[in-house]
Amino acid sequence: MWTAKRALHTARSHPATVSYKGKIYVFGGGGPNFLSLDSVEVYDPRSDQWSWGAPMPTHRSGAVAEVVNDRIYVIGGGYKKPDGKFRFLPTVEIYDPGKDRWEKGPDMLQPHDYPGVAVSEHHIYIMGGHHPDATEGGPSKDPGFTFCEVLDVSKGVWAEIAPLPVPRFALKGIVLNLSPFSKGGLRGIKAEVGVSAEKVLATGGVAFTGQGLTEYDRIDIYDPDRDAWTQEAGLSLPWPAAAHGVCIYQGGLYIFGGYSTEGIHTRAACYDPGTKAWKTLSPIDKPRAAMGVVPIEETIYLAGGWEVDGRTVMDTVIAYLPG
Repeated sequence: MWTAKRALHTARSHPATVSYKGKIYVFGGGGPNFLSLDSVEVYDPRSDQWSWGAPMPTHRSGAVAEVVNDRIYVIGGGYKKPDGKFRFLPTVEIYDPGKDRWEKGPDMLQPHDYPGVAVSEHHIYIMGGHHPDATEGGPSKDPGFTFCEVLDVSKGVWAEIAPLPVPRFALKGIVLNLSPFSKGGLRGIKAEVGVSAEKVLATGGVAFTGQGLTEYDRIDIYDPDRDAWTQEAGLSLPWPAAAHGVCIYQGGLYIFGGYSTEGIHTRAACYDPGTKAWKTLSPIDKPRAAMGVVPIEETIYLAGGWEVDGRTVMDTVIAYLPG
């Protein structure tokens, strides 16, 4: 069941979005006229109200965010310059939600705009994104990026890891355990002492392949212990999607919206690792892509995004209560 919630103060797509201590944090994104934002909004589901946080030091859209050790790492992204060209960023800024304060983090090895991101304990994985050389004309001729790297938060050091098998941007990352189809599902637990049970998933995405933009339904799985990518037979998204939303909720993998050659989707689905099957869910309120997706307690929230023409930014927020 879907319900409408209090709208964002500022319409935006491509925000970096996380949950922390029962609240939703939305960082930057592209606002009206796709002007990159530095504003931070905080949503309290108990009061259905948005408030402001301290603005980011850097205006940017297409950044990603993860929470480690009570700090929110906002990573990468970029902005469109006055000359119409783009600048993609290696920038990492760290937000302390308790003190509403920012500090500088360690720059990435490469700039990543709209990459995939996933966190496993004190490691943050960044996957692909817009190619650093695609600054002239934006995504329409962008072959995508295969470069991946990981931040060891305990050391504050980035390291290169195995590249994506297929270059792309507007992909989404999540983490699953060692036996994704076993009882217990996508819970991110340890299977045995000394062996990492967690795998990083890179889902969907898009890239220019010579004839035009191609959206993918592929799911690639990264094993940190072997520094290698693989695929599971039969495991793919239920539709080709880029700028979609994903999250893990109660052991299931949820996907919402995104865009493909069919346009921007209202589709929603959940993957059950026990049955190895996708279940179709009630569609979202309107076509929606490049939105923030956050589960909190028993509810999944979708905030902002693009609608219909892929250029109109949204301030609406909707919530899904899985039945």
